[in-house]
Amino acid sequence: MADAGVDFSRAPRTTEGGLGTASDFFALMKPRVMSLVVFTAFVGLVIAPGQIHPVLAFTAILAIAIGAGASGALNMWYDADIDGRMRRTASRPIPMGRIAPGEALGFGIFFSVASVVILGLMVNWPAAVLLAVTIAFYIFVYTMWLKRRTPHNIVIGGAAGAFPPMIGWVAVTGTISVESITLFMIIFLWTPPHFWALSLYRLKDYSDVGVPMLPVVAGTDETRRQILLYSIAYVAITFAPVILGFADGLYLVFAAVSGLVFLWLAYQTYKIREGKEADTVAKKLFSFSILHLFLIFTVLLIEQGLGLGSYWKLGGI
Repeated sequence: MADAGVDFSRAPRTTEGGLGTASDFFALMKPRVMSLVVFTAFVGLVIAPGQIHPVLAFTAILAIAIGAGASGALNMWYDADIDGRMRRTASRPIPMGRIAPGEALGFGIFFSVASVVILGLMVNWPAAVLLAVTIAFYIFVYTMWLKRRTPHNIVIGGAAGAFPPMIGWVAVTGTISVESITLFMIIFLWTPPHFWALSLYRLKDYSDVGVPMLPVVAGTDETRRQILLYSIAYVAITFAPVILGFADGLYLVFAAVSGLVFLWLAYQTYKIREGKEADTVAKKLFSFSILHLFLIFTVLLIEQGLGLGSYWKLGGI
C-alpha cells in the first residue's frame, strides 16, 4: 500500500526531555504487553524438561522482561509520529511530551543490549541469541518495515510476540525443541484474530494515519473472514500439546471448552457486520482472546509445571 497523502514526518511534539517520571518510563515499556510476554516466558521455563537454579530462573525472566520493555520503548520512539494522531495511543509519554524521543531511543538501546548480555552471561547464550533475534525482529522487521507497508504486518510481525515461551524453554534446556516450537505457534496463530478484532473497531485510527491494517486495505468483510479462519487454526493448534504428550486431561478439557467459546465469538464477529453490535462483538473477541491465551498457558503451568494435573492423566485417570 502506498503512503501517498499521509505525512509520516517524524517531528515529535517536543524535543526537550528531562521531565519524565519513573511512571512515564515504565509506561514507555508497554507494561500490559510486557506482562503477557513475561508470563508466557515463565510458563515455557517452568514446564521445560530439566532443572535450573531459582536464581538463574529469576535472572532469565528478568532479562526477558527488560528486553520486552526495551522493545516497547523503541517501538514508541519510532512510532511517535503516528501515536500522537491516534486516539488509542495519543496519551503515550512521547506524544504527550513527557519523554523526549532521544531519551526513549537511548533507554531502549541500552536496556536491549543489557538484557541480552545479562541472559547470555548469567544463563546461556542460545537463549540470549533468541532474545536478541526477538528484539531485532520486533523493531526492524515489524515496526520499521512491515507495519506501515503491508496488511500482513500482524501475521508476520506476530512472530516477535511468539518467541518468549521458546526463550524460557531454551533458558532451561539450551536447545529448541518441537514442544517449544508448539508454544511459539500457539501465540503466532493467536495474534492475527486478536489484533484484527481490535482493528475492526479502531478502523478510523489506522486509516487516518495510513497504517495498512487488513480492514483498511481489504475491507472489514475480508477481515472478518480472516479472523474466523485464523481462529480455527489457533484453536486447532492449542490441542497440539496434548497430541505431543506434554499436556494431559485437564488441559484437554479446558482447551476444548474455551476453544468453543473462542470460535463462537469469532463466528459472531464474522456474522454480525453492521451497527454498534458489530463493534461490540469485535471488542468481546479482542478481550476474550487476551483472557484465553493467558488461561491456556495458566493451565499448562498448573498441570505440567506445578504437577497438579496428575488426576487428569490421559489413559489412566
